[in-house]
Amino acid sequence: MISKSKIDKAGKVLSDKGRVYDELSLELDYIFEDFRKAHLEPLTKLTLDIQSWLQNYGQQYYIAQRLKRRPQILRKLRRFSVRLSQLQDIGGCRIVVETNEDANKLISYLLETISCNSAYEIVRETDYRDWGRDDSGYRAFHFILKHEGRMMELQIRSRLQHYWSESIERTSVIYGKRLKEQEGDAEVLHYFKLFSDALHFIEQDRRITSEKEIELQRHRELAEAIIGQSTRRGVLSSYVNENIIKTLTEVEKGSESEFNNWILVFDWRDGNFCLWDVVKRHADEAVEAYQKYESQYLEEDKYEVVMIGSSDISSVKHTHSHYFGIEHHSNALEEMENAIIGLSARMSMDVGARRILSTLNRQGRWGKKNIKVDTLKNHFCQNVATFHDSLELLRGRGFIIGDDPISLDIKKNREIRDLV
Repeated sequence: MISKSKIDKAGKVLSDKGRVYDELSLELDYIFEDFRKAHLEPLTKLTLDIQSWLQNYGQQYYIAQRLKRRPQILRKLRRFSVRLSQLQDIGGCRIVVETNEDANKLISYLLETISCNSAYEIVRETDYRDWGRDDSGYRAFHFILKHEGRMMELQIRSRLQHYWSESIERTSVIYGKRLKEQEGDAEVLHYFKLFSDALHFIEQDRRITSEKEIELQRHRELAEAIIGQSTRRGVLSSYVNENIIKTLTEVEKGSESEFNNWILVFDWRDGNFCLWDVVKRHADEAVEAYQKYESQYLEEDKYEVVMIGSSDISSVKHTHSHYFGIEHHSNALEEMENAIIGLSARMSMDVGARRILSTLNRQGRWGKKNIKVDTLKNHFCQNVATFHDSLELLRGRGFIIGDDPISLDIKKNREIRDLV
C-alpha cells in the first residue's frame, strides 16, 4: 500500500506545469500509475456486477467504463486544487437509458440492490438533472461508490441528457477547446447551457415559449459563427464512423474474454482514430499499455488516449458516441419525440424571419389585416438586423402575401403557428 502522503505528493508534483522533469518525477510517476491502476480491477468488478444485477431488469440500457486519462487527472488537480487521493472519479462507469423516467426507475433499483450488497458502500448521491452542474449545463445522476477501498463514480443519464453531453464533447473536437472544462468563448459556453435547459424542458413535457426558442437559436448561430472562425472549421461535424465499430466488433468476436479493455487513440486534428488496441482485462497489462500509449501520443500534439472497458464494444458507440461522430442537432433531434421534432424544424429558419413571423402573428396580421413594411421594420422589428433578407425568405416560403402592405397567408396558418 502506498501512503496517501506519497500519492498526494505525486499529484502535486506531476500537475505542476512549471516543474522540470527529474529523478523525483520519475519515482512519482510510478506511484501515480500504481494508484490509477489500483482502480481498474474494482471498477471492472462493478461494471460486471451491474450487468449481472440488470439481467432481468427488463429495460434497455448501454453500459461502459473508463479509467480516467492521465492529462485529464492532472488538469483536474490544477483546476480544483484538490489532492490526488481525494479524486473519486478515476474509475468511472456510465449507464445510458432512454428517458429520465427510466433513469428514475434504474436509480431506485440500483439504490436498493447496492444497499443490500455488503461489498459496496454508497458514499454519496448527487442529482444534477434538475438544475444542471456549474455553468456548463451538464445533467446526470451520480453515485460515488466505495469498493475494495477505492472510490468510483457511476453516472446514469437519459438519452437526451447524454445527447447534450456528447454534443458538447464533439463540438470540443471541432472547436479545439475543452468546453466542459470551461475553455472557449463565453458565448459558446452560454449556448450549451441554454441548449441543456431547452432539452430539460422538453424532457419534462413542457413547451418552450417562442421567445425562448428564438433566443436559443440566436445564441446557436452566434456560437456556430465563433466556432466557424476556428482552425477546425468543418471537421466532421456530423459524420458518424461506423467502420471502426464494425472492426472492433469483429476483433471482439475472436476474444475469449467476456470483458475487454480497449485503448483508443483519437486525433483531434482530423477528428478520427489513428490507433486502437484491445488489452483485455488484466489490470497490470492494461495500465502498462495505457501508460505506453499516453507517453507516445501526447495531448499537446492533439492526441487523446482513452481506455474504455466493455462486455460489448458496440455499446461504446452509445456511451462514448462523440469519438465516433455525433449527428448534427437537426438530424439527431428529428429521431426523438414530437416536441423535439418541432424544435428542430423551428430552428431551421433564421432568427430574423421567426421574429417577423412572431410579430405579425402576435398582432393578428392575417389576410386583409395588413401592415406597411416600414411600420413593421421601424416600430416593431428594429432589432432584426437581417429584416429585408428575412422578409424575402418568408416571401419565398409563401408565408407573406402582398408587396406593401403585407400580411400572413391564412392558408399557411398551421405551418406558421408551428414555427412561432
